[in-house]
Amino acid sequence: MKYQNAQMLLPEELVRDIQRYVQGSYLYIPVQEELKKQWGDSTGSKKLIEERNQQIARAYHSGVLVKELAQQFYLTEHSIRRIIRKQKRGPL
Repeated sequence: MKYQNAQMLLPEELVRDIQRYVQGSYLYIPVQEELKKQWGDSTGSKKLIEERNQQIARAYHSGVLVKELAQQFYLTEHSIRRIIRKQKRGPL
């Protein structure tokens, strides 16, 4: 998120109205609820993590030890076990 100068974006009258409530402070204007995206939708991070988790589950079911997977993927053994459990249940 980057800050933008309201005077560069909004009509002068609207800026004056806002200034009655907020003087020289930062004002966060949230995205409209219906326009919000889920985490990872914009960057593809969600898809990459899901692919990694599927790879971890396949390797585990092929006989790779949890300890080895933790080292290979730079995760804790607890995280590897959690990923394997979730993969057994299927996608959320």
